[in-house]
Amino acid sequence: MTTTHLVLKSGRRSVAILTAALIGASTLTAATAGTAFADDPPGSTTGAAPPVEVDGSSPGLKMVDGATLAPAKVLDIKSVVEDLSGEERREDTNIDITFALQAEVLFGKDSAELNTKANARIKAIAGEINKQGAKKIRVFGFTDNLGSYEHGKALSKQRADAVQQQLATTLDPGMTFEIRGYSEDYPIASNSTEEGRKKNRRVEISFPRGAGN
Repeated sequence: MTTTHLVLKSGRRSVAILTAALIGASTLTAATAGTAFADDPPGSTTGAAPPVEVDGSSPGLKMVDGATLAPAKVLDIKSVVEDLSGEERREDTNIDITFALQAEVLFGKDSAELNTKANARIKAIAGEINKQGAKKIRVFGFTDNLGSYEHGKALSKQRADAVQQQLATTLDPGMTFEIRGYSEDYPIASNSTEEGRKKNRRVEISFPRGAGN
């Protein structure tokens, strides 16, 4: 059974997807028109506890003769909140928290130098990191598909470095950082429109939730 809730809040868009056990060959696909969702980049953490096994011989299943059950699957509970401007996006699962900030709110065009407004946004995220007691933080940079892949790779890494350095000035010493630049890989929207490309030009900051609880 799959239940999807869409909740509209003042100034924010919030989508919560709750998925129960998926039995047999059943699968879940969540999509928004015009949006291509990416797989998680390497280094991201996903997963959930295995579901309770179902007795494949139970007469209540009403299965076709000779049919067998595939392994049951459980997807993480996921909540995504994005401000109406699309500049900032927060994704919560039962494993971790990810903030995605559009590059335009942090940097100038084709630049890896933080602007004057970036520090306040990064400081707010640092506050959430401290609240969760996280000790390992992933900072990943991404670009759109304009320009060469290699240029995007260098720029996305430089932007991730800049955000990490600013985070480090606010967080306690001893934090472990994983920093990567992915260029145009792992888009979260279509690169066929400027609106989509704007979403893909981003820096993501991810960390485990509740590590200090």
